Amino acid sequence: MDVEDHKERNPHLREYIEQHLARGGMEPTFVDGLTVEMGGLKKISVIYPVGDPIFIHIFDLKDGSRLYSAIQPDLSDQEREKVDLIKERILELAPVEAKGKEMVDAIPYLFNMVTIPKGGGSIMDRLKPWKVPISRSESERMLYHLERDLIHGGVIEPLIKDPYLEDIHSVGLNYISVVHKVFGMLKTNLRFHTDKELDDYIRSVAEKMGRPVTDSRPIVDGALQDGSRINIIYSEDVSKEGASFTIRKFFEKPPTMIQLVKWGTMSAKMAAYLWMCLEYGMSLFVSGETASGKTTTLNSMLSFINFRKKIYSAEDTPEVVVPHDVWQRLITRETVFDEAKVELFDLVKTALRSRPDYIIIGEVRGQEGAAAFQAMQTGHAVLSTFHASSITKMIQRFTGDPINVPIRFIDNMNLALFQEIVYKEGRILRRCSAIEEIIKYSKEKGGMLTRTIFEWDPIRDKHYFTGMYNSYVLEHKIAPKMGLEFAKDIYSELDRRERVIRAMDEHNIVGYDDVNAIFRAYSDQGMEGIPKELRR
Repeated sequence: MDVEDHKERNPHLREYIEQHLARGGMEPTFVDGLTVEMGGLKKISVIYPVGDPIFIHIFDLKDGSRLYSAIQPDLSDQEREKVDLIKERILELAPVEAKGKEMVDAIPYLFNMVTIPKGGGSIMDRLKPWKVPISRSESERMLYHLERDLIHGGVIEPLIKDPYLEDIHSVGLNYISVVHKVFGMLKTNLRFHTDKELDDYIRSVAEKMGRPVTDSRPIVDGALQDGSRINIIYSEDVSKEGASFTIRKFFEKPPTMIQLVKWGTMSAKMAAYLWMCLEYGMSLFVSGETASGKTTTLNSMLSFINFRKKIYSAEDTPEVVVPHDVWQRLITRETVFDEAKVELFDLVKTALRSRPDYIIIGEVRGQEGAAAFQAMQTGHAVLSTFHASSITKMIQRFTGDPINVPIRFIDNMNLALFQEIVYKEGRILRRCSAIEEIIKYSKEKGGMLTRTIFEWDPIRDKHYFTGMYNSYVLEHKIAPKMGLEFAKDIYSELDRRERVIRAMDEHNIVGYDDVNAIFRAYSDQGMEGIPKELRR
């Protein structure tokens, strides 16, 4: 559908563009999708759809900054007052009209009553507390806002629908900010207009998650219905500018390892190395600062695990996505009653009793870390994310409070992958800065022996394989499992797999299902299962 068709179907889009041009704005380009290269453009004015009737306009302001403008049917002050009155009426009627239904189900039920005609007229005619007829265009705008606010995402619905967003950040009545995959940090044209509107939104979200927020319990973490992770800070005693929340967007099908190679997060050689490590049961932690892409990298490498293996995951909020058939997902449970709580430590212990081949822990922060190392000692492969910027700091955190793993046990972990978030020409980039192998504890040397296998050069933005012919994991852990007579022969296999990764990149095979289909075939048939054009 071209831009004129969109304007015809959405009069508010035509009106918005006319007003933008009248203010002296740059003529917008209408696109169906964005590319990474757009982030490097010096001037930008682009509109893209995120599902009728919502469009997103990103453009340069005169002060040199960029604005993220959500285009949607707008309401006049009088129309907004009418919508608020109807919403109040729906909320009053919901418990009565939707007998036996939970409130979360009763509201959509009442909304359907509003929109479905009965006896020649809609229920809206009975709900509206005024006598003046509603025009068709006014009715459509009001119905959009009623559905948006009562059933969907409310004020932030355009942001929830936008697939190019990573984070949504709202503080008090300030304009909401977002982290965009292509354009980085942007301020939006969206905000909550009153403290009551913000308060109602936060209370509604918290109640739907089953984690009510109050002044006595002002900080809440949880997951939205689509799996996105939300952190709420409710009390003004804690958040001085007013109640705030941050949403980390969740995507049902995460980026694949081939996509990460295309983005430059890691090299094809690194991907091939991780392929071998995960296939042969090595334990690995992905570590780095907040928002460095740890979980994305962890999810991407799960395709390397043999698809016939049994996997358990344990998380506070569901972020790990496993493509295997035998996968048990375990989630913690919060409650005011201590005896009813289910914590991460409990989940890891439960997973151990089920004899999985791989245990994935969303993030290690406390005593579950000690349980993870016990699992490694008993032969289970463990994968997780962690907060540490280097191998030295990682070991310090693991051996100190509150995790307290004895230093001589650290070598049960085979690898540590470190990731960084960097900003280049206004764009956000994620880079794997190093992969470290953990060799063994040496009492004589007074600590753990480690080796840097891959290193990233930030000046050239290039990854180097510093462990060529010197990898402890490849030569002493994996080569014997492969039955290689000469350990150095494993580097030929590494090169072969690197060529496969490069070929998938060149053939633009990046989709989640397509990539997993190839690695599933490899699990069943080995290299013969990989398409011939990828076996170079």
